Amino acid sequence: MRLSRTMISLATSLVIGVPVLAAQGNEGKVQAVLQSGPDVGRRAPDFSLPWASKDSVGPIESPYQLASDRGKTVVIAFYPRDFTQSSTAEMRTLAQQYDSLAGPDVVLVAISTDSVSTHRRFAQSLNLPFRLLSDPDQRISKQYASKDPNGYNRRTVYVVGSDGRVAFRNLQFNALDPKDYAELRNAVKNSLRPS
Repeated sequence: MRLSRTMISLATSLVIGVPVLAAQGNEGKVQAVLQSGPDVGRRAPDFSLPWASKDSVGPIESPYQLASDRGKTVVIAFYPRDFTQSSTAEMRTLAQQYDSLAGPDVVLVAISTDSVSTHRRFAQSLNLPFRLLSDPDQRISKQYASKDPNGYNRRTVYVVGSDGRVAFRNLQFNALDPKDYAELRNAVKNSLRPS
């Protein structure tokens, strides 16, 4: 009897209590990849990464730091690579929805393994209104359960509330599914409501 990837993920999650992502291995066999990362309600791990925007590359002495945005809601979108079809679609959609997602109390950053110079070209090509952060060794993506064993980030999204705690996470964000963007918008709105 053959089990689907979804059934394997669900069964493994129930047995060991850790989120699992099913992935197809090199020989076509399904393999389970354990996921962790900060759960909703837990403090988001702080990090510091170099960044680029459509206008500039951030100075080395002034990397983006999550802690510097304490008091604001922060959307962190991990994605595989600049200039790929699915990442272009995702970043374009985030840019189109930027006004409904961001504001004076919301910051959006996206993280991949690409260099800051590649990030700048990518941000310019799409006229992105947010910063792209560079995590070439996947140190931060590993902390956030976004590291793929093939050297790229998995597509995941976190919303960190003004208190520094994870308010929402989607460990299998679908760049082409409008429902995932609607869910993200709702999570941002909910994080802005007074407790």
